[in-house]
Amino acid sequence: MKKLLTVVATLGMMGAVQAQTIKGDVKAAESKVGMCIGCHAIPGYRASYPEIYTVPLLGGQNAAYIVAALQAYKKGERKHPTMRSIAASLTDQDMADISEYYAAQTSATTINKLK
Repeated sequence: MKKLLTVVATLGMMGAVQAQTIKGDVKAAESKVGMCIGCHAIPGYRASYPEIYTVPLLGGQNAAYIVAALQAYKKGERKHPTMRSIAASLTDQDMADISEYYAAQTSATTINKLK
């Protein structure tokens, strides 16, 4: 548990440094989040490849955390093949934009964008 908290804190700090150097643009992210909505805007959605994952809703999530998570997927530190391939295609600016977009949302507003 202590090791997990250390990892989470480290990821958060990495994301905070990233967020300070690159400013995310919510408007620019509107054209970038289409690949996210298919999984991360569906309440209770579970992905089944390569194993069963409960997919989190991203609306309202901390921007620094989202950046840190995307960077970890891109580096292979987080192990989900779909997320790794998506993250690998993102620039640092894309990550900042997407993270600010979702931080400005709530779970409800993210879900309503599907309607």
